[in-house]
Amino acid sequence: MIKRFTRTTTPLALALALAGCMSLAPNYERPAAPVAASFPQLAPSAASGAAASSIAWQQFFADARLKQLIELALVNNRDLRVAILNIEQARAQYQIRRADTLPTVGLGVSANRATESEDSIRSTYSAGLAVSAFELDLFGRVRNLSQAALAQFLATEEARKATHISLVASVANAYLQMLADEELLALTQKTLDARLESLKLVQLKYDNGVVSKLDLQQSLSLVDNARVTLAQQTRLRAQDINLLTLLVGQTLPETLAPGATLAETMLIELPAGLPSDLLAVRPDIRAAEQQLIAANANIGAARANFFPRISLTGSAGSVSTELSGLFKSGSFGWSFAPQMVLPIFDYGRNSAALGSAKAGRDIAVAQYEKSVQTAFREVADGLAGQATFTEQLRAQRAVAAAEAERFNLSDLRYREGASSYLDLLDAQRSLFAAQQAAIQANLQRLQNQVTLYRVLGGGWTDVQ
Repeated sequence: MIKRFTRTTTPLALALALAGCMSLAPNYERPAAPVAASFPQLAPSAASGAAASSIAWQQFFADARLKQLIELALVNNRDLRVAILNIEQARAQYQIRRADTLPTVGLGVSANRATESEDSIRSTYSAGLAVSAFELDLFGRVRNLSQAALAQFLATEEARKATHISLVASVANAYLQMLADEELLALTQKTLDARLESLKLVQLKYDNGVVSKLDLQQSLSLVDNARVTLAQQTRLRAQDINLLTLLVGQTLPETLAPGATLAETMLIELPAGLPSDLLAVRPDIRAAEQQLIAANANIGAARANFFPRISLTGSAGSVSTELSGLFKSGSFGWSFAPQMVLPIFDYGRNSAALGSAKAGRDIAVAQYEKSVQTAFREVADGLAGQATFTEQLRAQRAVAAAEAERFNLSDLRYREGASSYLDLLDAQRSLFAAQQAAIQANLQRLQNQVTLYRVLGGGWTDVQ
């Protein structure tokens, strides 16, 4: 219908005030954490001080070279870049949904010609501001969809934080692995050099008929085994650099800051806190909860589909039966066209949509609970390592020291002819294996501390 404008308040403005009266979404309640009230401990924890989540990675890692690599990764890593772009995409989706709660106003121009009788044609021309079909959100459908989009946006922000934390830990662990392989490479080279010197002595004794060919072949075998290990360690170190290059997102700079060796690297022990603390500091758990909130809001939107949907279309501007009189004085008018649709026969579409939304909420609950349980397990594993790796390293270093003394004694006895070459070979093998195990134990201890720092929410602070 088209009428002349006679009042300052249009029916459209009154109708807009009715929008957003109620919501049919279930009241959200955070599910109870399906884990024990405290973490298991193999020994009383001696760690105290600040929580991991409050320690910036710049403070946790003292190695200047490692800090430089982490800074480069946070700028160039592609996984982190994708996570940031996902935030921008989710923000745009939320803004679209939020815009749906407000009317869309544009400039509208229309012309209509219709026959009134056999010889009469009526023309109507209009121009002015037009409000497209705007849904009165009486039952909260649009608002719940907007809330779901907001929760999805917040979930992507948390996912970005989780990616940030994981990247920091990944760079640190890859760097520690490279330091360990460098120590193992140096140890292998030193062992090979020692075995080559031993081979010279055995060759000399064999040439003079002092030892048998069996002793010579055993010495050659030791040298070749050391060469095999050297090739393996050279390959592993090259692969460590390749992994760091991938994580950093660029070729490693030639001018990196000086760094510490693995033996010189020290990381602080961390207090565990309570499992409930993880709900506040773990971004992956917070992201799972936002997904649950979104699923909860989708139920409200699905329930609203069972109720009438009222949409409004209107315009205000100039109206005339002649194109030449469209912008003359006194031609102002408005139109108001409400429409209500009540679903009657939809062949179960709305019921299926509601069932799907409820199932999605149940899935989100299970995923949230799984994320809590996974976090609990990761922290418990890290605490078990913190309680045992230090003692394992101490014991393994003691084994290496004992094997070194055994080798020295065996070498002395062999040179004096008091023991066979087989005893010396066995001592050489045992010493090399014990020294390798000591380096690996130290690596495991340090990597466990990095992992514990990550799973306790460390690596992200509000000020980066």
